Amino acid sequence: MRQFMITTLLLLAGAAGSAQAQGFIENKDYYPVVPAQRTNVDPGKIEVLEVFSYGCPFCSQLNPFMKEYRRTLPPNVQLVYVPASFNPAEDWPMFQRAAIAAQVLGIFDKTHDAVFDSVWNGGELAILDPATKGIKSRLPTIEDAARFYARVGGVSAAAFLQEATHGFSTDSRIRAAESLILAYHVDSTPTIIVNGKYRITGVSAGNLERMIAVTRWLVAQETAAKAATPAKTAAPPKGSAATAAPATQVTPAARKH
Repeated sequence: MRQFMITTLLLLAGAAGSAQAQGFIENKDYYPVVPAQRTNVDPGKIEVLEVFSYGCPFCSQLNPFMKEYRRTLPPNVQLVYVPASFNPAEDWPMFQRAAIAAQVLGIFDKTHDAVFDSVWNGGELAILDPATKGIKSRLPTIEDAARFYARVGGVSAAAFLQEATHGFSTDSRIRAAESLILAYHVDSTPTIIVNGKYRITGVSAGNLERMIAVTRWLVAQETAAKAATPAKTAAPPKGSAATAAPATQVTPAARKH
């Protein structure tokens, strides 16, 4: 993360608006996802997926820009949030479990911004010691998170804790999140994936605000491509040799650390 901060600050001055006027450049401002992944959004929608952690300071800094993007979201775009667990020393696995439990319980949208505020503005989920400015010796636990989500999300702490620690849906979604992060070749946060095809980081875009500009541009390209794609022809009769086999999800073999 420290290297990411230095790089971001160095690139900040060079993030000129001329690039957007001319269009952004593949393998410079963003990277292709190879192979592209199937999305899991409503038919006809373009998926914008953020890989994040509440324990990541840069995700916290991106969140106001994401909040504004949510406010102005095009009707054909669907946002998806996938929490990462890269950094156990800063409580990321706990925050991942809590975020996914909140998604399962249907309170994620209500609590998302509040969790960032609590973690980075001295709330009960803070990970920094205000005296030392370093990581706390006692990090927030899932029990602390349950009490927070009960207060902010309107569910009982017991129900939240049950889902977070013993819920089949939460455990399944955690495994799915880890597989998806691997498939997208994500190795830092925040990362934005557009429609399963393009990966944007703060380093590639130049700074956090510019990540949203690149996202908007790629969404516009995907929207135009969908509009230009001819309607699919009718499916061949059942049992025909031309009937396509069902697509399968690509699962990467290994993960880089």
